[in-house]
Amino acid sequence: MIERVIALAALAQSLKLVQQLASLGQTEQHPESVLFDSLFRFEADDAETIYGGTETLGRGLDRGLRELLALLGHGPKDPAVGRMGLTLLALERSFVRHPTAGERVQSTLRDVERQRQHLGPMHPTVINRLGDLYAEQVSPIGQRVLVQGNPVYLGQPPIVAEVRALLLCGLRAAVLWRQMGGSRLDFLLRRRAMTEAAHQLLSPLD
Repeated sequence: MIERVIALAALAQSLKLVQQLASLGQTEQHPESVLFDSLFRFEADDAETIYGGTETLGRGLDRGLRELLALLGHGPKDPAVGRMGLTLLALERSFVRHPTAGERVQSTLRDVERQRQHLGPMHPTVINRLGDLYAEQVSPIGQRVLVQGNPVYLGQPPIVAEVRALLLCGLRAAVLWRQMGGSRLDFLLRRRAMTEAAHQLLSPLD
């Protein structure tokens, strides 16, 4: 259950940052960088490694763990995060069933990784390429994620690219959740176990 909760926390964090960008035009760099890093951990053995390792996991996914707890009924939740989350989980189904999408995305990510090492992990060119990857290879194959916010920000190409890059991170987390055995039944039958796992991951910070 811990690994499923890690994946769901990453999904929630991706969408929380999307909503912040759409509403405020900016967000914090550290929680964002943890998500972007996860896209390039191709050979990781478990969810902890994908999101930074056990020593930094709770801090790196702090925002997502707290948002997940809110969605499970422990605190004020952001309805936009829940709505986008359901859409992204549906998109994940279309993505994994597509005959070529996964291979194309991974091939492009390996190419972006070389550029990332040269320019830096948060360079605008890298973010733009991740945003383009989502728009070209992911968005057309399933239900579109509706992002609502301030039109002033959502009309700016750099913010749109960053939003799309974060949606790609959210999709990565959704795929991981399913690979770890996650299903919609978790939200019906395993809410208590999920809540306990989230609190366990947050406990070193509280």
